[in-house]
Amino acid sequence: MENDIAIEVKNLTKSYKLYDKPLDRLKDSLGLARKKRFKEHLALNDVSLSVHKGETVGIIGTNGSGKSTILKIITGVLTPTSGEVKVEGHISALLELGAGFNMEYNGIDNIYLNGMMIGFSEEEITRRLDSILEFADIGDYVYQPCKTYSSGMFVRLAFAVAINIDPEILIVDEALSVGDVFFQAKCYHKFEEFKKQGKTILFVSHDLSSISKYCDRAVLLNQGVLLGEGTPKEMIDIYKQVLVGQYPLPSSDVKNLLDDDEIREAAAKADDKAKAKIKQEEKKPDKKAQGANPDTLEYGDGAATIDEFYVTDEKGVRSTSIIKGTDFTVHMRVKFNRDVAAPIFAFTFKNIMGIEITGTNSMVEKAFLEPVKAGDVKNISFTQNMSLQGGEYLISFGVTGFEQNNFTVYHRLYDALNITVVSDKNTVGYYDMNSTCKVED
Repeated sequence: MENDIAIEVKNLTKSYKLYDKPLDRLKDSLGLARKKRFKEHLALNDVSLSVHKGETVGIIGTNGSGKSTILKIITGVLTPTSGEVKVEGHISALLELGAGFNMEYNGIDNIYLNGMMIGFSEEEITRRLDSILEFADIGDYVYQPCKTYSSGMFVRLAFAVAINIDPEILIVDEALSVGDVFFQAKCYHKFEEFKKQGKTILFVSHDLSSISKYCDRAVLLNQGVLLGEGTPKEMIDIYKQVLVGQYPLPSSDVKNLLDDDEIREAAAKADDKAKAKIKQEEKKPDKKAQGANPDTLEYGDGAATIDEFYVTDEKGVRSTSIIKGTDFTVHMRVKFNRDVAAPIFAFTFKNIMGIEITGTNSMVEKAFLEPVKAGDVKNISFTQNMSLQGGEYLISFGVTGFEQNNFTVYHRLYDALNITVVSDKNTVGYYDMNSTCKVED
């Protein structure tokens, strides 16, 4: 294990036996089953990754993709079916809500219980007790049995213990979403402190803004397979394709996860997507347009093509620089390649870290709820006042809809256009509330 590696996972596989009936499980455990009575489920399939010391790494993926499983194996809660995990440094983990708590004990007792399970002596925990109680901030409830706690109290106390024992590696599994907004802000402030101290953080979250803001790197899992790892922005963009079923799994991984009929079906879908992509390549928007990103990420099923997009300032002039406080308009032209019952046109603003700041669509604005025919061309415009802080932003465009109640992406262009907001007054946060301040005697 290299000196700068905190966590190293090699060829990790975790499989479970799924039984239709409890009797089948009993027969199998006793060796009485004459035939296979279970289905094998791969929660993790040959996953390898490394986390460097001082890194903050986020793991993202849909439900059931193996995110929690890999954290439990790293922390020793679960044992892998095959593969190995090496950890260099003292780990503190916050996994399932209330894990490691005795419901009959009060909060103080559970602080000592958890601390000792991690490896601290009673004296060491006593020295940290005031800091833990201050961070948890649950008042006199700390002297009550934990079975009387709300879910918010659980996570407050568990997180307070986890971060106040001075770990070298902090592992958190989605637990922060349970606390209120003030507690979440306190936790993320602690994340910032840990990052500045050079500690290693590994956490799972469905909050993509948090992944973008706090992580140096992101790992994307899907159905137990590692789809990729890279910058948060890159992985979030791929994740969004996965969510709408437009990111095909590598064929080798598909074969490990699907049966023969499903393989043929997946191959047919991949072939259709490839044909649609070729058609889109022929109709790509002009990448030489001012401010256009030559490496725009685009995908869709080919029902529509965004063949032009641009921004105009308050005078109606095309521009990539907008003065804060002035009106501006986002434009897109869409050609339809087949009939669509009710297309939805959308745009979003991201900052350069990949965090979505704002956006809207024609359905939200109740601007267009009509069917279109193949060959139709629509010119869409969104006009608003620029309230974002001065800086660089990326605009994404999309045409989507619902077909048989299924959300469908016809064409998306991620980070297609760069816009500079020019400002002589930047307030705190992402946008300006345009406050009026008075100071009177």
